[in-house]
Order: sequence, then C-alpha cells, then structure tokens
Amino acid sequence: MTRKIEVGIVGLGKFGLSLALTLSELGISVIGVDNSEARVKAAKPYISQVYQADGTDSKALEQLSFQDFNYVVVSTGDSMEASILVVLNLQEMGVDKIWVKAVSERHEKVLNRLGVDFVVFPEQFVAKQLAHRLAMPGMLEYLSMGDDVIIRERKVGDWKGKNLVELNLTNNYQVQVIAIRRKGEEKFSFVPNAAQILDEEDVLVLVGSREDLMRLPDSAS
Repeated sequence: MTRKIEVGIVGLGKFGLSLALTLSELGISVIGVDNSEARVKAAKPYISQVYQADGTDSKALEQLSFQDFNYVVVSTGDSMEASILVVLNLQEMGVDKIWVKAVSERHEKVLNRLGVDFVVFPEQFVAKQLAHRLAMPGMLEYLSMGDDVIIRERKVGDWKGKNLVELNLTNNYQVQVIAIRRKGEEKFSFVPNAAQILDEEDVLVLVGSREDLMRLPDSAS
C-alpha cells in the first residue's frame, strides 16, 4: 500500500503557492499557512487546507500538526531572518524533512549549516536551466546532482536500422536511453525495447553528463 504523503508549506507567495498547486494536482495532501490574509484568500480555491498564521510562531504550527508531516517547505518571501527562525522552530518540533527556498547565496550557506535537508535557489536554478538550454539544443532538463547531469532529446538520424543493443550507447558514450518516441507517435515509451530496430525519425531521450552528451555525433542522416 502506498504511503500517504502530507506536506506543510510555510509561505504562500508565488513559489509556495505554485508548489502547493502542483502537489495538489499530484494527489498529495497539502496544508498551507501564510500571515497575509490576501495570500490565504487567493490560495483557498486551490488548496483544501490553508490557514492565516504566523509561520515563525511554533505554537501555531504545532496546533496545525506540522510536526507530523512528512515534509515541510519553508518559502517565506525575501525574509532570511524569518526563514531561519521557522527552520529552527521546525527542527525543535522534530519535523522529519525540511525543504527551504533560499533568497541569497548567504542564506543558502546558513541553511546548509543548519542541516536543512534540501535547499532550492529558484532564480539560480532557472538561470542554469536557461543557460544549458541555450548551449545545448534538444536539452529537456538540467539536473543538479553534483555533476552536470542532463536529459536531452536526439533524433535517431544516421543510427537508423540499428537497435539499442547494437548502438551500445552506455559503453560507447556513457549515456543511457530512458525513452523513445516512435515515428508518427505523440507520446514517449519508457523502458524501451532494446531489440527493436530504430527508424531515422524516432526520437531518443538520453540522460548523462553534459560532457558525455556533447560528445554524441550529430543526428544528420
């Protein structure tokens, strides 16, 4: 049986509200709090449980059972001080996993020293995504995983007539095919059949380091 996930979000500005909406669409239970009456009112049509409360008040969070949630995300606008205070309160409450939106590199450094489980710096992350997309046509996603891990599309092109076993991309280029979109189809097929012959109009989705993906030959046929 799948474990039910409950997420608390402190701060319902642009980032916090967008996160709450996406989690709700994925079927995850979300409880949001914000000290702004206007932001709480704006969130109510989309989040089943939203409350006007001061996120820096540990008693308010305890009353809403934040200590029992699987994750708590802290997104308190541009206030570094408020964010740190919320984190300290959540840690004292025994919250299992704390994720925080950083507002500056200094803020990010402090959060890491506090032992926060995950720190996101949205502006920096988006900037990296955009830079990599500009530098590498066909890139779908940049993944920050220590190394520059990238997901990229490539048309089969001159690899036509071969299958994935024959191409042996893992050993030849240290990249992995994670999906294929066949000619004439709109959706990708994941866990592709490695023995199926490829058409030059098929599209492969590859994952690997930026350096390894850059070494791939062009797909021209």
